[in-house]
Amino acid sequence: MDPTTLLRAAADRLETLAARTTGGDWGSGGLLASRPEVVAHAEDGGTEHVAEARARTAEWIAALSPAVAPALSAWLRAAAAQPPIDPAAVDAARALLRRLP
Repeated sequence: MDPTTLLRAAADRLETLAARTTGGDWGSGGLLASRPEVVAHAEDGGTEHVAEARARTAEWIAALSPAVAPALSAWLRAAAAQPPIDPAAVDAARALLRRLP
């Protein structure tokens, strides 16, 4: 995939995911009885259930709420439209495309 298409695809998928995700001003708070299965894989081969590591992950999750998607998508689209394309934008798009549905 060429860099321009890659950036636009990542922006599209990010916007789609943000649109179906719970909106609002995210922040850390109380604990939930149920949670999704999200596992962090460490470089040393170890794993940790992210829900069990709430104290260390809550701020990260809140910081990257759907409220960030419009600005991030706009950055990706702007990078696609302005040659030469920023390699950091391409790296970010590749990382997003590996993780976005």
